[in-house]
Order: sequence, then structure tokens, then C-alpha cells
Amino acid sequence: MTAAHRRGGSVSIRAALVGMRGRGVTVAAVLALGFTLGCGTSEGRRPVLLIGIDAFTWDLLNRAETPNLDAIVSRGVRAEWLVPVFPTKTFPNHYSIATGLYPEQHGIVANNMLDPDIDERFSLGNRAAVEDGRWWEGEPVWVTAEKAGVRAAAFFWPGTETAIQGIRPTFWRPYEHATPNDERVDQVLAWMDLPSAERPWLVTTYFADVDDATHRFGMSAPETEAAIREVDRAIGRLVRGLEARGLLDDVNLVVVSDHGMTPTSRERVIFLDDYIDVANVDVIDWTPVAAIRPDSGREDEVFGRLTDAHPHLSVFRKAELPERWRYRNHRRIQPIIAVADEGWEITTRKYFEERTTTFTGATHGYDNALPSMRAIFLAAGPSFRRGVVVRPFQNIHVYELLCRVLRIEPAANAGSFDSVAAMLR
Repeated sequence: MTAAHRRGGSVSIRAALVGMRGRGVTVAAVLALGFTLGCGTSEGRRPVLLIGIDAFTWDLLNRAETPNLDAIVSRGVRAEWLVPVFPTKTFPNHYSIATGLYPEQHGIVANNMLDPDIDERFSLGNRAAVEDGRWWEGEPVWVTAEKAGVRAAAFFWPGTETAIQGIRPTFWRPYEHATPNDERVDQVLAWMDLPSAERPWLVTTYFADVDDATHRFGMSAPETEAAIREVDRAIGRLVRGLEARGLLDDVNLVVVSDHGMTPTSRERVIFLDDYIDVANVDVIDWTPVAAIRPDSGREDEVFGRLTDAHPHLSVFRKAELPERWRYRNHRRIQPIIAVADEGWEITTRKYFEERTTTFTGATHGYDNALPSMRAIFLAAGPSFRRGVVVRPFQNIHVYELLCRVLRIEPAANAGSFDSVAAMLR
């Protein structure tokens, strides 16, 4: 930016605002132009790569060799841990990170849902539902960016496959679980190779290896250690790719996980059909948080039978769920919510007997205050301080942080920039 541009910047912005208002341009676009003219896109904004690692518990960095994640920590910042939202499931937490909202605000209240208003169901494997914008409320950061004229790209992240408020990322990929990690990384680097006028400023990607391994093999298995090393290797490939392009010092890397994990056992199972006739209820989501919709006229009966039924099961009416969970005020939260204690699971005897290898690894979904459910937050790049460890914070604050780094105006959300400001230069 020349000295003349700097001296005349405020006048130019003022003139642009007047002209744009006269043409009916949105406030978001006006703000985006303001950032561009005031700071210069090359000087005032740096790309953000947001990396999600499913089920990477806060202490896993100490359980396996992770030289590439350790290098991000050494040149940047980390939180002691990241506090997930309740329930500590994949879709609710990834979407809370992206929107700065609690599940009762953004509507993704579980991995499996029923919406009584439209009488339709949502599950992770239901492609039509996942791509249906009616399920996704709130405004994720990629929509905020695109509305501000800032390109976004997604090689996976819950919500990026659908048009939310009619908007998708400029570049996106439909989720395919088997997609190799190297393909994900190489596509992110290919987006970084685009000319500056076409390059996305926000890029997301996601790795599921640790979640897959811990669910199947448990927390301490060799397969889990191998999964941790594989994710670390993939992130190392990404970092080396940025370094080879001379971009490492210009890109902000933000690494998060959605929740932790805890061991389960076939000795710690609660059989719902020991206490109620499951033919009289619709269990929308099963374990470890059972979302129960009793048949008409049976709510009091079902609640009464489940209350104090099992010493490791807490049962709530929707309106009486703990206030700290922020999990009461959405139509997709069912009338009765049964929550298993840490390490316990909820099922039926028939399901348990037919599946002899289930409940033998680890899982998540429990109370978000449990240490085992804690997640990670790491970041490094030109916007972040170096060698800093900050106190734990809730993942709803990540959205405000991303918007600040991207220099875009955040949508209304439940987070607070003050909660994360100490990480920035």
C-alpha cells in the first residue's frame, strides 16, 4: 500500500461506503471492503487453516510421539484444554466451534435427531438430511466469511456440505470417510497454490483416525497410538508443504478437537428395556445420552419408571436439564433425556446380545465437565503469540477468534473475544 493510499484510505472508504449503500450492497460487503481498503488484504489479513481432529483428548499429546503437533505448540499457543459443549458428540461440537453457539441455539443437538416440526430424522449417514439446510441454524464462520466477500474452502467439516442461509464455501467436498489423509492435505495445499485473487482465506479439514481407533480398540491400544501418529504425520505433511511454498509464516494454523474419550466395558451397560417397554417410546439417540420421546400420554409413566431406575443413570425432563449444559430450549431436544455416568452405556438386551464386540473400546457424549471429555486447542502463525499456554476456555469462543483473525464481522453468537484475546499478538 503506498503512502498516498494510506493518507487517503479513510476518504476512499467513506466514498466507497456511500456509493455501495446507494447500490443496495449488504453491510457485510461494506465491512469487507472497509477491511480491504483500510488494511490491504496482503497486510491486514492472513489465511486461516482450521484443522479438526476427532476425539483427540486433551492429554493424548503425551501418549504418543507427535513431533509435528509439538512443533506447532513450540512456535505458537495452546490452551491447557478446550471445553466442549454438551452433549460431547462430534456434530454438535464441530458446529459449535464453527458458529460460537450452543447446540440449543444452532439446532445440531445430537448426532441423531428428530425434528417434530418437519417430522424428519437426521443421522450422520443420512446424506439427504446432512445436506438439508433446514437442520443447520446459526451462522458458521465460512458463511460469515463468504458474506463478507472472503473466500472459504472445506475439505470436510460438519455443515460445509449444505447451503446454510443459501451459502456454501467457494470450494467444498462431500464427506467420504475413506478419503486418504494425504489427499485431504494435498487438496488444501492446492488451494494455497491458487493465485491470490482466487485463493481461499479460510480452509477447513478434518481427520477421523483417532476417533475410529479409540471407539474400536480403546484408549491405550497400539492401534490408537498408531492413529495419533498418523494424524501427526498428516499435519507434518501440511506444514512442510506450506514451508516449501514459503507460506508457513503467512498462514495461521488452528488445530482443535471436538471432544475427548473414555473407556467403556461390557460390564458397564444399562439396559433400558429392564425398566420400560421400549415399544412405548421412540429413542431418537441411544448412548450415552438417550433422547427419549414417549408415546402420547406416556411421558409421566416413562419418566417415573426411569427415575432412580439405575444407580449410574440420571434422568431429566427437558425443562429440568442442568442449566450449565445450555441444553433445554430447542424443539429437537426430546422430552426425556437419560444420561449415563462416565464409562457407562445405554442399550437394550437384544442389541447387546446380538453384538458381542460392542462396548469394549471407548466412547464420548458424557457430561462436558468431565476431564476425559476435554479437547485440544493449538494455534501458530503471524496472528498468534509464541510459547504461550492459556487457561482452558469453552469451544464456543473459537468462532470469535477466527473472525478476528480473518478480519470479518462476526454474526451474533454466544462466545466472547475477551476469552481468547490473550492468544493474539
